[in-house]
Amino acid sequence: MAVAREALDRLVRDVQDFPEPGIVFKDIMPLLADHDGFRAVVLALAESGRDESGEVVVDKVIGMEARGFLVGAPVALALGAGFAPVRKAGKLPGPTHAVSYDLEYGTATLELHEDAVTPGDRVLLVDDVLATGGTARATADLVRRCGGTVVGVAVLMELGFLAGRDRLGDLAVDSLAVV
Repeated sequence: MAVAREALDRLVRDVQDFPEPGIVFKDIMPLLADHDGFRAVVLALAESGRDESGEVVVDKVIGMEARGFLVGAPVALALGAGFAPVRKAGKLPGPTHAVSYDLEYGTATLELHEDAVTPGDRVLLVDDVLATGGTARATADLVRRCGGTVVGVAVLMELGFLAGRDRLGDLAVDSLAVV
């Protein structure tokens, strides 16, 4: 975990006023470009899908649009679990479940293939940043509509001042860093 935290501190950069004035965007692209740093955070996030003895306790990993895909897919590989993306409306072919929610700077609709999660699947939600909690909460709702159980949320960073964790109820949240 210490190696992952060091990688985040060293390789994630703040971009002021993006995507709009007043927002500080957490750019993970330098982290993704650094093999050792990226590997460290993927392995650290994967720990959220294991129990105390190290056994995998998830069947699927869901990566949230869009940077959650970049970290979620390798987390699924590290766990030997399946992966599915939650996408913005209209980006997935075939039948989907959809849910709309509020962002810290607008609204959005997310979709998940109806067959992405099998009833009874244990699911880990993965994203880069937990902000207001809207995306994670909407994704958890989609997993439940498919019949799955959300075992937790794993993120690179949590924007503590936005209290997103509070919107997730009793869901376990693991963040590598709170900023």
